[in-house]
Amino acid sequence: MESITRLLTGWRQGDVRNRDQLFSAVQDELRRIAARYMRRERSGHVLQASALVNEAYLRLIDPPQDGWQNRAHFFAVSAHIMRQILVDYARRAGTGKRGGEAHHIPFDEALVFTPDKATELLALDLALDRLAASDPRKAQVVELRYFGGLEVEEVAEVLGVHPNTVIRDWQYAKAWLKRALESPPPA
Repeated sequence: MESITRLLTGWRQGDVRNRDQLFSAVQDELRRIAARYMRRERSGHVLQASALVNEAYLRLIDPPQDGWQNRAHFFAVSAHIMRQILVDYARRAGTGKRGGEAHHIPFDEALVFTPDKATELLALDLALDRLAASDPRKAQVVELRYFGGLEVEEVAEVLGVHPNTVIRDWQYAKAWLKRALESPPPA
């Protein structure tokens, strides 16, 4: 754990060897997060975990302006990026449904969405954005648990709160999102 923070600090100071060592060190964890998310998908909806990790890596390679603060910050941003990747794929699937041009994706990066699944993911994304506007921490809990695949204790570590707080936030957020997804967003 501390070695990841040390590698992030070294990378922030300009040592690209630390960046390379970091991605070697976190690759298995990122694959585990991606694989857990993909296990929740119905059969026939396949994004290979390694393709999700590779695409996330391409977005993570440019650190934020102020650098990565620590391990928790890195994994929180990683989960957010994975969510955005999945939403982007869902939007592409929706574009094709509405007559947009087909996107040719290499086989190893293939994500098969039914139109219903893409619509569900986009609706969830919009509802999650609305939740974030009113309660950012609860939205982060959802993002880390659902999209990031982290366990309660891992989310507590990332957010710097007690696991019981994560459990309460998770329960509240699930109920809030259920209501939000059952009713249309306000105009």
